[in-house]
Amino acid sequence: MKDIQIKISTIDDLPALIEAGDDLFDYEVKPERAKEFFADQRHHLVVAWHNDKIVGMVSALDYVHPDKDLSLFINEASVVEAYQNRGIGREMMKFMVAYGRELGCGEIWVATEASNTQARKAYAAAGGREDDEPVVLIEF
Repeated sequence: MKDIQIKISTIDDLPALIEAGDDLFDYEVKPERAKEFFADQRHHLVVAWHNDKIVGMVSALDYVHPDKDLSLFINEASVVEAYQNRGIGREMMKFMVAYGRELGCGEIWVATEASNTQARKAYAAAGGREDDEPVVLIEF
């Protein structure tokens, strides 16, 4: 892990994000959407760098609700396949959680499929606790 640098990403990282493309994200990075993402102060992206390449990411957004304190929803986490099982996901999650706390988020949460044992392991290693009640996902 000493050769991996974890940091908050900015628009300056866009060329490296585009290069990482669908090795890291679900799809190729769309530059206009990425610019929109970085322009919104409630969107956050933690990245793991190895030399001059981004090899991991965790995306999140903070939000408010009329009856709740500021919360952080961790939307997605990914590590390039060649870099998996090195603790990078765990360290990025810890970094994002600490960053969320710095923002003042009282609740920080992420959801994943029950079958995604690799993600669940990383989340637990980063200090996450699984809820006792299963979640039902409804898509529209």
